[in-house]
Amino acid sequence: MEITLSLTGDIPVFHLNGRLDMTTSPLLEERLKPLLTEPGQKLVFDCAELTYISSAGLRVFLSTMRHLTAEKGGVVFARLSPPVADLFRLAGLEDLFLISPTLEEAASKLLPGREG
Repeated sequence: MEITLSLTGDIPVFHLNGRLDMTTSPLLEERLKPLLTEPGQKLVFDCAELTYISSAGLRVFLSTMRHLTAEKGGVVFARLSPPVADLFRLAGLEDLFLISPTLEEAASKLLPGREG
């Protein structure tokens, strides 16, 4: 799995490429750790090149979302690849996660005064 980080405005965007599974999810957790200490932190997961997510990967997404939401921050998932979109739909996560077709729209959903 390849993880790159960019900014859209001041919002970190994690670009995920490959498989997010039991082997690679600890790498993502380590990359997220510094950001999870900031109250009100917002971030975007770019899933355009994410080809697979295991239950371990879903756990990282869920725990990150819960933590940031509790700290008055937020997470948006952008540009879901077909396998990820299918998994989110089948697992009923479309109603739980904020999902956006573009990075720009994802970032705008995290701006103050914007709700999903």
